[in-house]
Amino acid sequence: MTSLPELESLRQLAEKFQCRVTEQIPEEWFDRELTSDLSVDFLRSVPFLPLRVDDEVLLACVDPAVESRVPELRVILKGEVEPILVPEDVLLASIDRCFTRKTDSGSEMVDSDTAVSIQDDREDLLRQSTDAPVAAKVSRLLLDGLEQGASDIHLEPHGNQLEVRFRIDGVLSPQTDIDHGFEDAVVSRIKIMARLDIAERRLPQDGNAKVRVGNREVDIRVSCLPVADGERLVLRLLGRESTHFSLAELGMPEPVMNGFRGLLKNPHGVIWVTGPTGSGKTTTLYAALQELDTVRRNVLTIEDPVEYQLPGIGQMAVQPRIGLTFAAGLRSILRQDPDVILVGETRDEETADIVMRASMTGHLVLSTLHANDSISASLRLTDMGVEPFLVAEATRGAMAQRLVRVLCPQCSTPDLSPDLPLALKHVDAAGIKKAVGCPKCREGYVGRRGLFELLRVDETLRGLIREHASAEQLRSAALKGEFQDLWKSGGAFLTNGKTTCEELHMVLGEGE
Repeated sequence: MTSLPELESLRQLAEKFQCRVTEQIPEEWFDRELTSDLSVDFLRSVPFLPLRVDDEVLLACVDPAVESRVPELRVILKGEVEPILVPEDVLLASIDRCFTRKTDSGSEMVDSDTAVSIQDDREDLLRQSTDAPVAAKVSRLLLDGLEQGASDIHLEPHGNQLEVRFRIDGVLSPQTDIDHGFEDAVVSRIKIMARLDIAERRLPQDGNAKVRVGNREVDIRVSCLPVADGERLVLRLLGRESTHFSLAELGMPEPVMNGFRGLLKNPHGVIWVTGPTGSGKTTTLYAALQELDTVRRNVLTIEDPVEYQLPGIGQMAVQPRIGLTFAAGLRSILRQDPDVILVGETRDEETADIVMRASMTGHLVLSTLHANDSISASLRLTDMGVEPFLVAEATRGAMAQRLVRVLCPQCSTPDLSPDLPLALKHVDAAGIKKAVGCPKCREGYVGRRGLFELLRVDETLRGLIREHASAEQLRSAALKGEFQDLWKSGGAFLTNGKTTCEELHMVLGEGE
């Protein structure tokens, strides 16, 4: 985010040189003709970006003297242009957007090799001339997914073609298939990027790759699965900036946020964040870490992978191939005198047992857990084989969350006959809306928002967990306090006209 001193400095510079200033560059100012002879590397090195506003050509820059420093600009741009000053972070981001933006025909504005490069100390695989056509197709595929905000890219062989689908806002969306004849080459290209064995086509493989789009870094998890028609690939795109939010920015209801902050003040114990894959658990944990005093407390993490570098925090990635699992890494972390530990995922009894015992020896531990809701967290742990008394003594609380799509404010309309989930039959249907769809949205929705429920484990619940109580008994005891489940959060979102009955059905089911 641009600082106020930087903006003020730009305004003073603009006044001195009698030129304009803008804080943002809208996409309609981009012009393919103006950038056709320029590379993204050259634009970023100066930096500058030619723009067309109405019939006028402007030169977005941070220094109005850029034309004197780069005299070839007048030749490239066929004449003099008027400078317009832009904050440097906005300018660099706009250059990236310009070179990954798509034309109306659906093709990239620039060769993908210019905009995307693999982060590899040995070589840039996408720039090998022998692989140019295939590399370009893979680059375009990645750029397309990133531009549309996809969390996953699915490549599925069917007959003689490789079908492509993007998961956008939690829903799979079909894309243009890979051209016939390029299927095997594209699969091999992606496997090379992820350091997988391209000759192995009979066994599942998992790998990781890192790519760069301008100054934006993206981690890619690659899963390769042999199927009847070939190899099926799923690429999970992990944009590092997508996990960088504060608790206040996550959209938690105030009572939930205050309660969660209260849990973070515990000197020891475990805080669980539960939910299915892709529900934002890691984002919540990263936001929680930013609430901690990392100057006076030693905070260490073990993750798979490290999705975002946090200042003042020691972060380690698991590497199962060399024996660095969550359990092994956690044992090593405990010898580093930690105050707070983040465990990316508790997925087996060994890890769970170490987490519990670490929390009982003076450490605050945060971890994710695959459980349906916060009530089920303790049951999931006992099912893993952890003793109920350990779960009861160690657990301080559990947060459950889901992501629901948000209705487009431009086209949503009142739903006169809503199909309410069973758990929400009692709500007032007056404010409920339905999705329509327009050019400004996707299927009537724009982005997603979190639904949250927070369970704080008190003495009553602790006693029930020790006795291995059922989910119904735990829920009944929790509801006697201030506990509000996911349906309460979803119902408020629904009646405020922010989402639809169909979306809650898909995310939460029917309820009771």
